[in-house]
Amino acid sequence: MELSSLGLGTYLGPSTESADTAYAEAASAFFAAGGNVFDTAANYRGGRSERTLGAAFKAFPRDGFFVSTKAGYVPMPEATDPEEGPRAWFHRVFEAPGILSPDDLVDGCHAMTPRYLAYQLEISRQAMGLETIDLFHLHNPEQQLAHLGPEAFYTAIEKAFEACEGLVAEGKIRAYGVATWNGFRVPPGQDGHLSLARLLAAAVSAGGRGHHFRWLQLPLNLAMPEAYLAPTQPMEGVAMTPLAAAQAAGLSVQTSASIMQARILRQLPDGFAEALGLRTPAQAALQFTRSCPGVTTALCGMGRAAHVAENVAVLAAPKLDPVALGSLFG
Repeated sequence: MELSSLGLGTYLGPSTESADTAYAEAASAFFAAGGNVFDTAANYRGGRSERTLGAAFKAFPRDGFFVSTKAGYVPMPEATDPEEGPRAWFHRVFEAPGILSPDDLVDGCHAMTPRYLAYQLEISRQAMGLETIDLFHLHNPEQQLAHLGPEAFYTAIEKAFEACEGLVAEGKIRAYGVATWNGFRVPPGQDGHLSLARLLAAAVSAGGRGHHFRWLQLPLNLAMPEAYLAPTQPMEGVAMTPLAAAQAAGLSVQTSASIMQARILRQLPDGFAEALGLRTPAQAALQFTRSCPGVTTALCGMGRAAHVAENVAVLAAPKLDPVALGSLFG
């Protein structure tokens, strides 16, 4: 299946039935318009985003769409028994069954132990009604880097990758990746920097040369162009941009924050969209991101069918050529 260069994201929005309905309508409109990539996470809208996509997926042929989800942040329930409290809830749901201990948590909210990943994947599979999920990301693993230190962190990554290889072998996922925020954007030496070379080495240790670490997710937009411009990734002695490093390693890339939750739109100059042959600032912003070499799919939150109608217009436009792309930054 050829993946669409635009994907529907499900991060934003309230945890309400009206938002669920709007997201389901948006997912159906997106699929009908030729979009086939959907992104979510266990903690998005308290788990409602996964369940809403699952309801929409019932009308789609399974071989006609690609879905990625993530695990890492411990999703709190939408409502807890006031007599139980969060600590008692954590003990009942995670600690007593042996899924997580308090010591497994970083910053009180993040975990990527093998047993937790397997547990959370089961929740996601059930929520979306899918036997196999196409892509399973570790969600912002760099959150643990400062707490663990580099050596213990990459050891933990290798264990997580080993767990993911097992999930592939069981037919529960097809591939895995890392969905990051700062990890690939910041240069070596800065807090939260992730080394793609070390992640690849961990994948080889976990799964051999035929490992299933196949994807990266990272932010890329006109206000945050580091993935396209900043050489933050040393690869065999050569400093590369994250996108170039991913291409060199044979990895596919999803971009998040492709329109920076609409904040970038207010910063674009008058006439910018028209200069690119498009109608709206959102289309122009998406056109930049999807055109960057190495980007497989630009993700964009689309919680209403009206968002879809506007954004899918870029699918009919040719991508910007490298000269035009580079000219945006002088």
